[in-house]
Amino acid sequence: MAALRRPLRRQGGGLEEPGTRRARAQGHLSREQGFRKSGGPHPRPPRPGHPDLADPLRPLRRGGGLEDAVRAKPTLRELRKGLPPRKNDSHKGDFGHVLLMAGSRGMSGAAVLAARAALRAGAGLVTVACPASQQPIVSACVPEALTMALAETSAGTLKTESLAGPLEAHENRPYTVLAIGPGLGTHSDTARAVIGALGSLAVPAVVDADALNVIALQPRDQIQALFERRGAPCVLTPHPGEAARLLRLKTQEVLEDREASAEGLALELSCVCLLKGHRSVATDGKTLWVNPTGNPGLAKGGSGDVLTGLIAGLWAQN
Repeated sequence: MAALRRPLRRQGGGLEEPGTRRARAQGHLSREQGFRKSGGPHPRPPRPGHPDLADPLRPLRRGGGLEDAVRAKPTLRELRKGLPPRKNDSHKGDFGHVLLMAGSRGMSGAAVLAARAALRAGAGLVTVACPASQQPIVSACVPEALTMALAETSAGTLKTESLAGPLEAHENRPYTVLAIGPGLGTHSDTARAVIGALGSLAVPAVVDADALNVIALQPRDQIQALFERRGAPCVLTPHPGEAARLLRLKTQEVLEDREASAEGLALELSCVCLLKGHRSVATDGKTLWVNPTGNPGLAKGGSGDVLTGLIAGLWAQN
């Protein structure tokens, strides 16, 4: 039976039996190059005119905006520069405090996933501000997170006046990063709370999901003025549908030129735009990064909530 579980040796340079020198070399190459362990590359749809990003250091140059070289995949050493080693006498106050405004009736899971991600990313403290009816759920699922039960509408979403709680708490113990949007809903009361939070909390913000949908419904000049006044950086994390709403385009138009769409949002709203999808792209309007990792397993509800928490948790420590 053990022999039946061993893969067959193929002729002509295919897979070798496990444990052989060639099989180990294939596995090493697969991991280094981002390939499946079977040795074959991930399928990639043809993109006429776009460079092959198999080489993570290959530059991508654009004719009318993104002129800097693109790092498709930064090295682990580069990523570690943003997270210096922790001292032995560190405490939770040294690693930032994330305020997560998330969740609504039927969407408490979005708040839970984002909060867990922020904590696992290393944030010292995470406070989840959510509708009062969802607070027991969030608290039970993420006991290490602080929670704030806020006033809610009849639909189970945040009321406009609920913003007073986070603002008062911020005055007593300032937050390091605001993460807003997962599972919030787009009720008119909630929309005013979202705009109020972005306008009143002058801390770095990760804006996702329903917060992006709320922004897309506002007059363009008002949103541009809001981001210009903030005095703190923002990261927007739309999927193609949310990006299309923000840009007043069709989703297919965003998909046809994802790099230009991300660049347009970054420049228009003076922010960093991380456009999710196959080979997610991120840009500040000057330099574009392409992430060649990931797989179809991420195509499920909750992946974006985890991303929001991950970015907020890492940012809080910087």
